[in-house]
Amino acid sequence: MIKPPNVSTQAVTESRSIGLSQMHATSMEPSTVSLFLAGDVMTGRGVDQILPHPGDDRLHENCVKSALEYVRLAELANGPIPRPVAFDYVWGAALLELDRRNPDARIINLETAVTTSTVYEAKGINYKMNPTNMPAITTAGIDCCVLANNHVLDWGRTGLIETLTVLEQAGVQQAGAGRDRANAAVPAVLDTRKGARVLVFAFACTSSGVPRRWAAAVGKPGVNVLPSLAVEHAKRVADDMVAARQPRDIVVASIHWGSNWGYEIPDAQRLFAHHLIDVGAVDLIHGHSSHHFKPVEVYRNKVILYGCGDFIDDYEGIRGYEEFRDDLVLMYFAKIRLIDRALAALELVPLQIRNMRLNPVSTSDRTWILDRFNRECACFGTHAALRADGALRLC
Repeated sequence: MIKPPNVSTQAVTESRSIGLSQMHATSMEPSTVSLFLAGDVMTGRGVDQILPHPGDDRLHENCVKSALEYVRLAELANGPIPRPVAFDYVWGAALLELDRRNPDARIINLETAVTTSTVYEAKGINYKMNPTNMPAITTAGIDCCVLANNHVLDWGRTGLIETLTVLEQAGVQQAGAGRDRANAAVPAVLDTRKGARVLVFAFACTSSGVPRRWAAAVGKPGVNVLPSLAVEHAKRVADDMVAARQPRDIVVASIHWGSNWGYEIPDAQRLFAHHLIDVGAVDLIHGHSSHHFKPVEVYRNKVILYGCGDFIDDYEGIRGYEEFRDDLVLMYFAKIRLIDRALAALELVPLQIRNMRLNPVSTSDRTWILDRFNRECACFGTHAALRADGALRLC
């Protein structure tokens, strides 16, 4: 078993007593803002090749030279994939959940460039989606694409600028990357039908594979890179959030951090998240980078999603990390009370990537997800229960 994070008894007790005990008392609060959050949406490479307008399939990887090879591997694993598919194909069963729950804001980590650029970064793996396939994102009603990640500059700064332009033209807000340092640091501002705003601040850490040279600067496009998770940087980030927020704002910190595999939560991540909550800067931490889901903590009645895992990708034919079941993914639905911005409820909907599409999970896979989730969350004093509709509810 992978070593659990070093969490003190006091921290666990505080998470229980301040967070979970109050959540039951507030779960019926009618004045809430509901959020849908997902981890890495990787609609480039193999996924791009099955969409209506596949782009250039050439890759610059050591072993794979065509994105079509990832389609072939997926078909070998799970059978034929029709081509071309409709723009909504990859979302599959997720669209039914989004329609049913109708969240006030929909936030994803878009981990691909949306570009026709051929100037690539020599970094081993490069993701891009043809801009004419942008409806594959808008068909799900996505409000905000987080771009603070280690693939958004895979095709250079020209590719980043085109990505920003395509998103703007599609009416989708972005956070975490921009045409200069100031633009990369500003939050996305999402208006909701509740009369409240959702502010999404996005950051990338070098621990997720983001090169320091990708950092945005004065007059230089790039990513909003956090130099480290040290307390001085946490204070700076918190000050910016507090200065930007208005009384009815819900503030989300979306952070690309940590390695791709493993459940351990570094102390630095936990302390960084706790500081943002302690000073009243943030209401939800949206962590991503891991290819599978990681533990969830409730601290001072604010939820910390340490790793949301992949959500859409072309990995199903790749072998080597089967123990983590990265084909099993989660939709995160959080409700935040407007009166005090406390967590009212968190539900997780399990799905499976199969044929490059999100599908309902089997009973046995749902049980596996529940057991693994509760095993990894135990050190934080959190656990989930299975609802009659198949969702997991934090309780």
